[in-house]
Amino acid sequence: MMAFDTIVNLIYLIGTLLIVLGLRKLGSPDTARRGNIEAGIGMGLGILAALIARLPDGDNNYGWIVGGALVGSTIGWVAARKVKMTAMPQMVSIFNGFGGATAVLLAMVELKHYYDGKPMAGTGLVVTLAALIIGGVSFTGSMLAYLKLDGKVKDKNVTFKGQNTVNLVLLLIMLAAAVYLYMQGTRGSMALALVVMLLSLVYGFSFVAPIGGADMPVVISLLNSFTGLSAASAGLIYGNLAMIVGGIFVGAAGTILTVQMCNAMNRSLFNVILGGFGGGAASAAGATEGQTVRQIGPTDLAIQLYYSNSVIFVPGYGLAVAQAQKALKELDDLLSENGVDVKYAIHPVAGRMPGHMNVLLAEADVPYPKLLDLDEANAAFPNTDVVVIVGANDVVNPAAKDDPSSPIYGMPILDVLAAKNTVVIKRSLSPGYAGIPNPLFYHPKNAMLFGDAKAMITEVAAEVKNL
Repeated sequence: MMAFDTIVNLIYLIGTLLIVLGLRKLGSPDTARRGNIEAGIGMGLGILAALIARLPDGDNNYGWIVGGALVGSTIGWVAARKVKMTAMPQMVSIFNGFGGATAVLLAMVELKHYYDGKPMAGTGLVVTLAALIIGGVSFTGSMLAYLKLDGKVKDKNVTFKGQNTVNLVLLLIMLAAAVYLYMQGTRGSMALALVVMLLSLVYGFSFVAPIGGADMPVVISLLNSFTGLSAASAGLIYGNLAMIVGGIFVGAAGTILTVQMCNAMNRSLFNVILGGFGGGAASAAGATEGQTVRQIGPTDLAIQLYYSNSVIFVPGYGLAVAQAQKALKELDDLLSENGVDVKYAIHPVAGRMPGHMNVLLAEADVPYPKLLDLDEANAAFPNTDVVVIVGANDVVNPAAKDDPSSPIYGMPILDVLAAKNTVVIKRSLSPGYAGIPNPLFYHPKNAMLFGDAKAMITEVAAEVKNL
């Protein structure tokens, strides 16, 4: 028995180490693919250890375990293979929500056993209730984030005046119910546990409801940290090392990323939770009323890029929508062959989730050294001949620097106007995800190339070939 348990624990340990090493390698695009594989193998070893470990009652129901693993693996594989790059944030939100739902189910099962007479220490009950609450908030919050990202739910349809007050009341009621359930001990009931669960589900939905616009990447990373904490709590319940370590890493990484993204927008997390950008869109619209834009064609842009010494591309969500990353890489190759220094400026909150643009460009095999972060890009712009903004909007909006009435005033942006010339490739003059008009479009330094990003970049690349 001891030898068998040692083998199981050794498998858990090896799996945990692989998860840790894999997560470490996710910190760089050069090693991210290998890190993903290693972490996946580690998780597989964790599942293997759970399969062969002897349960206290000796009843290992392999049919349910293997069946659940096969169904989950099939759904995950098919979804990951079919999902479009533009829908990657939605998939992340859904999978994140499922992680929270799993923690809720595990907590409810443990509470059922507890009220049926299975002993549980006081600390165990605290951890179980924590998994229940955090998992419930993460589940419904992630589902609403998915619906918002996918355009199925608009912010105005799920918000109402005084919602933040209602959220605070809901939070206090939920915590009070959980404390009361804990104080009741074995005298508690599944009915009260269901009340706590329902409150957590309602609060998760209501918590995310007022958050929207450019704050969505922050919400995704915050909910990701919640799911990590719920997984760690579930690991503590079952004494599972892999779940504990993996959950702690995900929770810590999500928390750190949330703080970093808040800093990137010069906003506090409390400010983000109270509501998204967009409240001052009307005042910002007045600043651009009556102004005209300067347009440019694919041929003129090709000539301008071909005879430049340095060019920086600024990718945004529009690049992902048009699936133009490979066309942009082809244009990059043509310009680089002509001796043009080509770089890419990546804002921390560009796209719809953390790292969205990095993943997009990695898919097109853009070398990592060409990617500049916010500070590096802003230092490079003054020596850049042309900055081409492809589908980005809010992250290059000069109102963040110049307009105190703007909701994004004070947010660090990519200061593209420091370059000699800027060109924006965009379908129209519509505002970005934050709902705020962009004065950059009307600036004398800027020219607009209207059209689908992939079609326009392909035309520019064809013109460059003819030069």
